[in-house]
Amino acid sequence: MTAPTAATVRVLLADDEALVRAGVRAILASEPGIEVVAEAGDGRRAVELALAHRPDVALLDVRMPGLDGLSAAAELRRLAPGVAPVMLTTFSEDEYIARALDSGVSGFLLKSGDPLELLAGVRAVADGAAYLSPQVAQRVIAQLGGGRLSRSAEARRTLDPLTGREREVVALVGAGLSNAEIAAELHVVEGTVKAHVSAVLSRVGRRNRVELAILAYEAGLVAST
Repeated sequence: MTAPTAATVRVLLADDEALVRAGVRAILASEPGIEVVAEAGDGRRAVELALAHRPDVALLDVRMPGLDGLSAAAELRRLAPGVAPVMLTTFSEDEYIARALDSGVSGFLLKSGDPLELLAGVRAVADGAAYLSPQVAQRVIAQLGGGRLSRSAEARRTLDPLTGREREVVALVGAGLSNAEIAAELHVVEGTVKAHVSAVLSRVGRRNRVELAILAYEAGLVAST
């Protein structure tokens, strides 16, 4: 009897530059278990195709004609909450970070980053995790304002009321692990992890796993490069 195979991760790719789409598509196609089910050159078409195909992950360029990637992400969160939006960004797009967080994105990936990071990010988000490219995490923290030391101290104070186990969970969320992976790492059931994440979000005043991951980076629980 053969072991069951993991479900295929279905991806929608949206970028107004055909060459960029071709490169990202080639990377995704090289990985067994990942399938690009639709492509779009603008945000409005991306939303239409996402509603038609219901992918697991939508990789969205930040800047696109018509409807930009951030507005598309917000639309998807409203119309298709089962689709996880991930922003494809460059170092020149820091000004969009706050809007991206408000749009409820599931992750940030750098266009010029390591292909292995792209694959890891897509799989992590498909499993329900938040994923921040380490380089993007640094830019996110810088863009949020305040000196690095002051933000680090504030983040550590925010985490002070948490138990040791809750801090472990925060660190693993920041590292991009899904609930199932965290459960395996901590030798607990997945339901326990879900309860920890929900409780921590409430206690530290963060809205989602991406914001919790940023807090983990700010507090030094996750090393950024």
